[in-house]
Amino acid sequence: MYNKSALRLLAGCTRRLPVVSRQWAHRSIRAQFSTTAIRAAEIPFSKLSSEEQEILTEERAADNVDVCIVGGGPAGLATAIKLKQLDAEQGSGELRVVVLEKAADFGSHIVSGAVLEPKAWRELFPDLELLAENPNGIPLPEEMVTAVTSDKMRFLTEKSSIFLPEPPQLKNKGKNYIVSLNQVTQYLSEQAADLGVETYPGISVSELIYNADGAVKGVATNDVGVGRNGAPKPSFERGMEFHARLTVLAEGCHGSLSKKAIANFDLRANSAPQTYGLGIKEVWRVAPEKFNKGAVSHSMGYPLSLDVYGGGFMYHFGDGLVAVGLVVGLDYANPYVSPYQEFQKMKTHPFYAETLEGGECLSYAARALNEGGFQSIPKLHFPGGLLVGCSAGFMNVPKIKGTHTAVKSGIVAAESIFEAIKELDVVDEETDLESAEAIDLAAYEENFKNSWAYEELSAVRNVRPSFNVLPGPLGLLTGLAHSGLTTMITNGAEPWTLTHHHTDAAATKDASQFKPIEYPKPDGKLSFDILTSVSRTGTYHQEDEPCHLRIPDQDHEKHAQISYPKYKGIEQKFCPAGVYEYVEDESSPLGVKFNINSQNCIHCKTCDIKVPTQDIDWTVPEGGDGPKYYLS
Repeated sequence: MYNKSALRLLAGCTRRLPVVSRQWAHRSIRAQFSTTAIRAAEIPFSKLSSEEQEILTEERAADNVDVCIVGGGPAGLATAIKLKQLDAEQGSGELRVVVLEKAADFGSHIVSGAVLEPKAWRELFPDLELLAENPNGIPLPEEMVTAVTSDKMRFLTEKSSIFLPEPPQLKNKGKNYIVSLNQVTQYLSEQAADLGVETYPGISVSELIYNADGAVKGVATNDVGVGRNGAPKPSFERGMEFHARLTVLAEGCHGSLSKKAIANFDLRANSAPQTYGLGIKEVWRVAPEKFNKGAVSHSMGYPLSLDVYGGGFMYHFGDGLVAVGLVVGLDYANPYVSPYQEFQKMKTHPFYAETLEGGECLSYAARALNEGGFQSIPKLHFPGGLLVGCSAGFMNVPKIKGTHTAVKSGIVAAESIFEAIKELDVVDEETDLESAEAIDLAAYEENFKNSWAYEELSAVRNVRPSFNVLPGPLGLLTGLAHSGLTTMITNGAEPWTLTHHHTDAAATKDASQFKPIEYPKPDGKLSFDILTSVSRTGTYHQEDEPCHLRIPDQDHEKHAQISYPKYKGIEQKFCPAGVYEYVEDESSPLGVKFNINSQNCIHCKTCDIKVPTQDIDWTVPEGGDGPKYYLS
């Protein structure tokens, strides 16, 4: 067994080198990113030597804990914090709660706008001194939050903007706060550690572990030191297992383990398919005369065509900082659409350019987000585990906010878990979790359905699907009309529930039905090429490790044969990091060769969601790899 000090040492050693590498990566020029994939052949496991097979399958070390939480974002950390609060108040104080986070540092894979509603935070930290002077405020450090002072919403045409009334869900003035969610997550990890939560960044979790009855008994971390060819290197270290009474999946949107649990336990049997958006964001330092602290702006329309759902935002926060971004619904039909290029176009519109001109772009980030809402919430529990936060999908789409509902789900999960295990012995090295009866925590789902978060999601359940009632541009008009009805008049009391009928991948149509889109070249001032943007993410992956973007048999040619003729390179258009590309190749019958530049990957998950052929599987790379976001 690993003891606690050994685990902390393991986590520390795992994350130190990647952090240094990322700092170098952030300073270096964009030439560090590849536009030509390293094409070392990957050897199938069956063709490795018997010695190599034995090394790769040797028994893992294991550790027993009470609760293992996979994912150190707001939902996972809120679960951990509330559990240890309850344990200190009503229990023995000895519960072992472990949080495993794949990023090198807590918060460095987090992306959000972000405007926070304080309600869930006040529930998480009700006694914090930060609330003493302002009970209606938010219990986060003053230097970390910017109170919203104004709201603005516009419909953009190519050159102008038209006033739109803000729906109640987008009224933030005097109530909500602009933050860097990256910084907030770092703060949460510190609060968790102070309470006795064991927090381990730089640890990728790659596998669910099952007992003989098929219940989840824990997780396994990723092996490290595997070469790009699939064979163990001299530095190879087998992953380890964490066995727990309950495993909480808090991986964020479209998590790799959550995807497996949802499929294995058929958690979507009674829910609509999940639908997603891709959020792309930059943080700028703007000229002092253009900074309007606390100002929040949202836009619809340009540059998106009327048949593509989405909108832009601009938030003034901190000391001269502006977060600017675009969210594009991934249920668009046209495979020539490039969300990244649409974002670059958006910044040149006067509505945004007037603020950004003369400023400096500091950072870039992108991440998929859940848009399915109420109808797409899967069953939240399964034998041995449960889903919290964006692993389940609790985003309030009209508000463009999901952090408050994610945190609330973590609070409810912790309360439900504590009730289920408080009378049990605290887990130790001798506890036999293999033969212990698996906990299937139906009470968590029942309790969440009785919470204000569930009620809030129900009230806006028809907003997002209303934009898909009619095809093409008519969908926008129908959606706007129905959204006005449900958000301003019925408040969710309408006796119908619209639904999502297909996945975002299935929504994609044949490229022959559309014309290629010619996007303007970047000017290097307001708009940038994709590799310049990726260089601002601090992204780093070990060069000699297996590609974590898995296609069948890692056969690039086969993928190109089934995808390119129909979709004409959609992969290189939807990816916001230049990971996928089709390169002209006269020797190929298709005239192109498909490359995967996995070292550029910023872990947005769009490929796994949107690729029409559904043959790209996003899996975790080595712990600590990926972006090193800041101010995101």
